[in-house]
Amino acid sequence: MLRITQIKISIHDEMSAVKNQVAKKLKIRPTDILDFRIYKESIDARKRGEINFIYTVDVKLKDESKFLTGKYKNVAPSPDLTYKNPKIGTKKLSHRPVVIGFGPAGMYAALLLAQMGYKPLVLERGEAVDDRVKSIDAFWIKGELNPQSNVQFGEGGAGTFSDGKLTSRVKDLRGRKVLTEFVNAGAPEEILYKAHPHVGTDLLRDIVKNIRKEIIALGGEVRFETQVKNFKISDGQLQGLVLTTGEEILAEQAILAIGHSARDTFSELYADGVKMTAKPFAVGVRVEHPQEVVNRAQYKEFAEHPRLGAAEYRLTYKASNGRGVYTFCMCPGGLVVASASEAGHLVTNGMSEHARNQNNANSGLLVQVFPEDFGSDHPLAGIAFQRELEQKAFELGGSTYQAPAQLVGDFLKKQPSTAMASVTPSYSLGVKPTDLSALFPDYITVALREALTGLDKKLHGFAMTDAVMTGVESRSSSPLRINRDEDSFQSVSTKGIYPSGEGAGFAGGIVSAAIDGLKCAEALIGEFSPVGESQYETNTSSSS
Repeated sequence: MLRITQIKISIHDEMSAVKNQVAKKLKIRPTDILDFRIYKESIDARKRGEINFIYTVDVKLKDESKFLTGKYKNVAPSPDLTYKNPKIGTKKLSHRPVVIGFGPAGMYAALLLAQMGYKPLVLERGEAVDDRVKSIDAFWIKGELNPQSNVQFGEGGAGTFSDGKLTSRVKDLRGRKVLTEFVNAGAPEEILYKAHPHVGTDLLRDIVKNIRKEIIALGGEVRFETQVKNFKISDGQLQGLVLTTGEEILAEQAILAIGHSARDTFSELYADGVKMTAKPFAVGVRVEHPQEVVNRAQYKEFAEHPRLGAAEYRLTYKASNGRGVYTFCMCPGGLVVASASEAGHLVTNGMSEHARNQNNANSGLLVQVFPEDFGSDHPLAGIAFQRELEQKAFELGGSTYQAPAQLVGDFLKKQPSTAMASVTPSYSLGVKPTDLSALFPDYITVALREALTGLDKKLHGFAMTDAVMTGVESRSSSPLRINRDEDSFQSVSTKGIYPSGEGAGFAGGIVSAAIDGLKCAEALIGEFSPVGESQYETNTSSSS
C-alpha cells in the first residue's frame, strides 16, 4: 500500500472528497483505488475564517511502483505497523507470572502474557468495573468512600473514570497495538486515526470488561478485591506475595502496575528494601469554564459546526518564579469528579463521556513541584506532600467532601469567594466558596495567578471572572519512581519485580502506561518460557 500525506479538505466538504483528492493527486480515477484507509485526521484552524481537515491515508493500487519514482509529492510506501510478538526466552518459569494491578499497564501486560500462552494471574485490589461503578456512585452522591474501590482503584485503573484520552507523546509502535486492542474490545474505529482520540468513561467501562474476558478466555485469571500486603523477598529475589487475607502466592516474576495512588503498597515496598526515589510532579486545581467559551475561543465562527464537537486545549506557561504551569487532562463537555482514595482527604479529577456533551469544560491547572519542595529527602516525601494538601482541601471544604472552590476573578483580586456566579460547578458533592490561597504554598499561588492571566492571552476567556477553580488536583502523576534496570525492566534492587506504568513513574496517561505494560511483559517473555500445564492451576502455597 501507499501512504499519502497532506490531503486537505474544507470543513464544508463531504468525506468522499478525501478519496477524490487522493485520486486527483495521483492523477487516477477514484475507482482505480482498490483499498482506502484513513491513517490520521487532524484539524487545522490556524487561519481565521477557515477550518480544514488534514488527512494521511493508505491506499492500495494495481501498480504502485510507478507512484514511488519521486514524481508524486507526499507519497511513500505504507510502513508496516504490525505488532511483532517477542521471542520466548529459554529459562523455565517455576510459577505463572503475576500482574499486580489492572489499570492500563497491568491490563496490557496481562493481555500480552495471555496471548503468548503464559496464563497470568492478575491481582486487583479494587472491584470489577460494574461493582466499582456502584461504589463510586455511593461516594459521588452520598459521600460514602470505599478506600479499596474508587476513582483510583478498581478494574481499568484511574483512567476508566477520566476523559479516556488515547493520545501519547511517546513515539512507539506499541501504541498502535494498544489502540487496535481497544477497537477489538469495542472502541470506535475512529480512535485509530483521530489526532486526539478519546473514548470517554462510558465506553471504557465495557472495553475494560472485554479485555478482561479475553485474558480469561486465553487461560489467565483475574481476581478482584485482592490486595497484596507483603512481598516475600530473599537475597534480592522475589519469592512470593502475601495477600491481606493471609493467603500466600508463590511468584518469582511479578509485574508491578499498582497505579500512582497505592500509597500503602509503596510504603510496604520501601520497607521491603525495593529501591525508589522521589521525583517531580505537579499539583493545582481543576479550572472550569462554559464549553461554549472554549468552542468560541478555538473555532471562532465555526464553534457550533456539527463536524467539530466540543473543543479542547492544551496550554503551558512559565511563571516568573521558574515554575512550569500547564493544563492537564482537559475534559471537553465533562465533569469535575471527587477522586479521593483515603478518608479525610479531598482530591479532584476530570471526566468526560464519549459524547462530551455536558455544559462545562474542565482541566487541571497544575504547577510543578520538586523533591526539594517536600521538606525531606525520603523517597516517600512526595506522598506526604500530597497528603498534606489533600487534608487541607478536605478541611477547607468543610470536612464533608465538599470541595473548596473560588471564582477566578476573586482569586486574581486576592479576595475570598462568597458565592459562585454564572458558571455552575459540576462537582457532584457541592463546593464551598473560599480562598484557595489558604490551600497552597505561596510559590504555587503566585504561579497560578500569573498563569491565569498569561494563558488568557493564548485562549481568550481562560481567565474569565466567573470561571471556577476547584481544589485540589494532586494525583496527576506518581510522586516517586521505582528504579528499574533499563535492559531487564526489573527492579534494580529486587529481581522478579517489574515496576510498570504511572505508579512506578514510567508513564503518564492511558496509552503510555499500556505501552509500558507491554514493555515489561516483553522483557519477562524474552527471558522466560511458560510453566508446565499442571502448574497453571494455582500459585497458592499456604494460608495463615
